[in-house]
Amino acid sequence: MTAKYYVVGILLTAAALAATIVAYPQLPATVTTHWNIHGQPNGYSPKWAMFLLGPGIMAMTLLLTWLMPWLSPKQFGMEGFRSTYFQIMLIVVVLWAYLDGVLLWAATGHIANVSRALLGGVCVLFALLGNLMGKVRRNFFIGIRTPWALASDRVWNATHRLAAKTLVLSGLAGLALTAFGQEAWPPLTLLMIGALIPAVYSLIFSKQLERRGEL
Repeated sequence: MTAKYYVVGILLTAAALAATIVAYPQLPATVTTHWNIHGQPNGYSPKWAMFLLGPGIMAMTLLLTWLMPWLSPKQFGMEGFRSTYFQIMLIVVVLWAYLDGVLLWAATGHIANVSRALLGGVCVLFALLGNLMGKVRRNFFIGIRTPWALASDRVWNATHRLAAKTLVLSGLAGLALTAFGQEAWPPLTLLMIGALIPAVYSLIFSKQLERRGEL
């Protein structure tokens, strides 16, 4: 079961590398790699950086996917949600493949509003990750890792059941706003709120349990 996630990830990384090699002769010497809140270019890199921003980061994500279960302390391991862990990491690899494709397509002059395309991908990422949050168990690398959630299975599980809802809702709402041509700040604000709500809830719920002597 584990091998299939690595196979898909490696194939996606190889495809991103091949796409970068094919597009490389058509890329300008300097490519835009960052946009401000208004969608205006404000960051540039030499074109060779596309090998790092796409296939390089994807390969690093695969390496981390392999390392994190080994790095995790035994009582905070990935065994309790192994399949979900690999699904999450594969989603991240797919996002990087998408972002790499958008940047390459934009650098060759095919996309007018690059920031909207990138933000739409991030919104989809939030929605997909939210769909899996309820299955994530206590660990140091994945999820809403506040001190209060890490200290208690009960707080962790309640926090991530809430995060499953807020991340999906904020991701879908942000995607809708992006599709309808909003500037970046309303969707980004929704995404931040979607992540902040469960983090704050973990503190509130933990203190409630402490007052009731249940923690």
